[in-house]
Amino acid sequence: MKYFMLLLALLGTSSLIVADGTVDNQAVPITSNITKVEKVLSTTSSVRISVVGQGVAPMNTSSPAQAYALAKRAATADAYRLIAEKVKGVRIDGQDLIKNMMVKRSIVRTSVQAMVRNANVVETTFKEGLCEVEMEILLSHSDFAQ
Repeated sequence: MKYFMLLLALLGTSSLIVADGTVDNQAVPITSNITKVEKVLSTTSSVRISVVGQGVAPMNTSSPAQAYALAKRAATADAYRLIAEKVKGVRIDGQDLIKNMMVKRSIVRTSVQAMVRNANVVETTFKEGLCEVEMEILLSHSDFAQ
């Protein structure tokens, strides 16, 4: 019964079978034609990408200044990674080991390979051991033209 209701919802019908077996004609279909508009890089315009990287100060530092510097460095590296993910995308590799119809081990690896240039740090905040670095990059068509 569950699968039949799911099939009706996925097909976008305007009636739905309720759990007691009656038909509800007032149901609204789940599917819709919502289209997400992505910014497109054209020859005349540019796209601004803004990210916030986060870094935590390690516990075994010799001074508060060292903790701040290490947290800022980690937050900056995280911001660069986030920009690279947005511009170039993320490669995801997965592997599951199944034994006796049960998952014994599941491995997911993500990687990004990119070079980020001309990224600007907009703001750096540090509170309670957490450093946040807001970074942005302005992409134009000439950055990718060869």
